[in-house]
Amino acid sequence: MRGFLSRVWRAFSRLRLSEAAIVPGRCPFCGPTLFIRLSHAASGLRCARCSAGSVQLSIGWAIRDNVPDIRACDACELSSRGPVARWLAASARSVATSEYFADAAPGSLQNGIRCEDVQRLTYADASFDLVTHTEVLEHVPDDARALRELLRVLRPGGRMVFTVPMHDGAHTVERARLSADGVVEHLLEPVHHTDPLRPEGILAFRDYGLDIVDRLRVAGFDDARILPLSGRSGPVPLHPVVAARKPAA
Repeated sequence: MRGFLSRVWRAFSRLRLSEAAIVPGRCPFCGPTLFIRLSHAASGLRCARCSAGSVQLSIGWAIRDNVPDIRACDACELSSRGPVARWLAASARSVATSEYFADAAPGSLQNGIRCEDVQRLTYADASFDLVTHTEVLEHVPDDARALRELLRVLRPGGRMVFTVPMHDGAHTVERARLSADGVVEHLLEPVHHTDPLRPEGILAFRDYGLDIVDRLRVAGFDDARILPLSGRSGPVPLHPVVAARKPAA
């Protein structure tokens, strides 16, 4: 009940009465559904049943299209909440979920939620068939190290499906970096993205360009690509999704 009320409250907080509408469509997690339009913004359309927005809907369709049998997968999702984590918990053979808490040791529990730092995961090598995450890597100081860690915990032939904010340019723009003594150095005006667990927002270290696939290949992935957008959700403006695979042994 508390989760439902929280989703209702978030919906009302985004509501623009002059732009509100209810439109039919299809959700990768719920099937046929109604979408509630809260505003004309890309983030303003939500599934009435699971509250998935454009990012979650996009990765949901991408998983369905690129993971042949989710029921046989041991999955890792870099979040403990939301429609993607809930669907994986119900659909995959197993799912490990987590959050990043700066004041908690990786692998420890905070209020029953596992803490993981994607730059130094505590999972064993080759633990998962599938890794998913949404809007995470742009907030990681050393994303090259994070990608190597994600490759490490995948089994040979395992897949990673994820989203990051992207622009149409060829090159990623670095906005900030972490110095050797742990101080954030801003290269551009700081940008903070909203997060339900952090009212102050989360610093974006970079804006990814089309070279995200090159970063994946350097980290050791193959079949790295930006997936074509699915049109199966109907009126929802979808978000680019990136997929890559760990080479088979």
